[in-house]
Amino acid sequence: MIRKATLLAVVSAALLAPVGVATPGTAAAKTSPAHASRQGLVLTVSSITPNWAKGAADVIKVSGTLRNDTGSDLSNLLVRLRYSSQPLPDRAALETYQADQTDQTLPGQASQTSQVAIAAVAAGASAPWEFTLTPAQLTHPALPRFGVYPIAIEVQQAGWRRLAVQRTFITYAPQQPKPVRNKLAFALPLIDQPHRVIDQPRHADDATFADDKLSAALTGKGRLADLLRIAQAAPKKVTWFVDPALLDDLTAMSKPYTVAGKDTTVKKPADAAAAQWLNDLRTALADSPVVATPYADPDVAALAHHGFDTQVGRAIELGGQKATQLLRPEVSTSINWPASGLLDADALDLLAVGKPGVAHVGKVLLTSANLPQQDQQTTPTTQTGQTTQQTAFASGAVTPDATATLYSVAGPVTALVADPTLSQLFEPGGGAGSTLLSRQRFIAETAMIAAEPGQTTPRSIVVAPSRRWDPNPTLVSALLKTADDLPWLSLTPLDSVKPPKGAAARTAQTQRAGLTYTDDNRKEELGRKYLTPVKDIARNAELTSLITTDKPPSAFDAAVLRLTSSAWRNQTRAGRAATQLVRDAVDARMGMIAITGADPDRPRTLAGSDGVVPVSVKNSLPVGITVDVEVTSNNPKVLRIVPQPTHRLVIGGNGQSGTLPVKMTAASGVSGDSAVTVQLRTSDGQPYGKPVKLIIRTTGYTGIALVIVGAALAVMLAAVVTRVLRRRSQRRLERAAKSRESEAV
Repeated sequence: MIRKATLLAVVSAALLAPVGVATPGTAAAKTSPAHASRQGLVLTVSSITPNWAKGAADVIKVSGTLRNDTGSDLSNLLVRLRYSSQPLPDRAALETYQADQTDQTLPGQASQTSQVAIAAVAAGASAPWEFTLTPAQLTHPALPRFGVYPIAIEVQQAGWRRLAVQRTFITYAPQQPKPVRNKLAFALPLIDQPHRVIDQPRHADDATFADDKLSAALTGKGRLADLLRIAQAAPKKVTWFVDPALLDDLTAMSKPYTVAGKDTTVKKPADAAAAQWLNDLRTALADSPVVATPYADPDVAALAHHGFDTQVGRAIELGGQKATQLLRPEVSTSINWPASGLLDADALDLLAVGKPGVAHVGKVLLTSANLPQQDQQTTPTTQTGQTTQQTAFASGAVTPDATATLYSVAGPVTALVADPTLSQLFEPGGGAGSTLLSRQRFIAETAMIAAEPGQTTPRSIVVAPSRRWDPNPTLVSALLKTADDLPWLSLTPLDSVKPPKGAAARTAQTQRAGLTYTDDNRKEELGRKYLTPVKDIARNAELTSLITTDKPPSAFDAAVLRLTSSAWRNQTRAGRAATQLVRDAVDARMGMIAITGADPDRPRTLAGSDGVVPVSVKNSLPVGITVDVEVTSNNPKVLRIVPQPTHRLVIGGNGQSGTLPVKMTAASGVSGDSAVTVQLRTSDGQPYGKPVKLIIRTTGYTGIALVIVGAALAVMLAAVVTRVLRRRSQRRLERAAKSRESEAV
């Protein structure tokens, strides 16, 4: 049975100053239904048309079904409409009505005509229901007023026993008077966790992945497939935050790649879905504003608190470069969306200072918990592993402008504060139970903001769901379409949201408290225990660049930045596993430059009291290096290193070697083994690799050695003299013999 409703409400007491509006259409998009059940009876609100009413004669149709899942037949049921005779006064009342499910907050009046009697519903069967009413029955036709009216659909049995109830809203927006048209900016994230790591030392940033989760996310009901669907359907003024590391990973997957297993690696062919997803994303975002996050979405607050400052500037720089290369040329890096939408003064300073030659961050996107409204109460909640905030609006409170001005060491920075309630509606489930109820709640909330007293100029509103959301594309697309149609909203790119001027600016600033960053927020960051080894790896990775003659950017930059990703906040074990892989690769690359002949069982020999010992360095890198060789005696009293004009070697790549002759002097009267330490250094003096110990064997010829040599010379001289004397004596004897022979003749 379908019947007309009686008069539901009287005029709202609040009027708004008129501004121009766009006339909305009356047809509502079909959305997923809302369910309410008690004791196995499922009440579904499947349609409310139109989404909002704009004319006194518009027919409002509310329909749905009743399904009996109790396991037994039900009879004597009544589905009817409950309503309030007054519109909701503010957002606090709207929140209370939605959150408090007790009978005390139900609309106090029950329609005697908008009701459907259902004689019986068999077990497992369903029965439809439908009501119709007009705006003339919602407000006095002579004085139509803009307003949000709470309604509830209830099911009773035998005229008194309530079995189920479902709450929602009807918004009435007559064409006159026109409401203020507030600016609404959406920030939707395309952010994932890093999946690629380092594996091969000769190819610092090759296509080796820690897992193959991205492949499954690209198709069907995968997370990235859903995000692409939303991007394809979204209005072109929606702003997208894209992590270039995700684009980088997918680009690598579009070619043959490797997935590292526990004990082995698996070769994967090129993933055609990855290439297709990237192409489709470029098309979808061709005309939309896009902001590149810093590469791999680093945990800026943690890096600021643990002295890892340089990584942030490099992440912003590399993020911009990769986004320009892989997505399109016009990608901004001037807005930062920190992890969980939270930062403190240290992180703000780090972002504002940036890196020389790189555009600095001029705006930050924050949650209302980080920059709360004055006297606003917040209640922490947890959803999908991330901390979010629900706001309890004070009765009569006015929604503040989304902008505020913060002051950093580099000057003022604009804060863009996301509305927590509207943002929550975009999460899975919509925060209201269904696409339909989320849509009606979104319409009601934004209408209520437009209806707040004292507003004469448009305010800015920002909506930003959680950064690693897993959205329902039907829900999000329906809300985006609705927002684009509402006459009291004007969609705008996020970058065009600017602080108000004059008196409005002073009001907006006083409505916000200062930056609020709690001890619990600090505990959520990547900790010192995690970041310390990452810092060591970053330091060594930088050396692999500084040792080369040309000094290009480190080939490990992207790999190190992936280790600083805020994604590891809740996955430290996976982060540490990736850290070890990168450490092994960096160590292997450093080991490709080595001092040869450093064998303790084969000492170098220094013949005499002084001499030259050659120190050789082999370069197995494919590029040339410039290296300084620092040699230090472990015992200068025994073995001294003679100062020399240069310690530098320039060595070609691919296995070439260079040798530095090192002059040494042994102490007088000393022989045997001594040790020297050889340390390689970059051209700017930084130590490269671990120091190497060489054993030097000395054979000095001083002291007793001189006596022995002198004695040997004396013996040799005596032998020579004796030999000469013998020869002389022999000659005399020979002459005497000849003389006797001649006399005998």
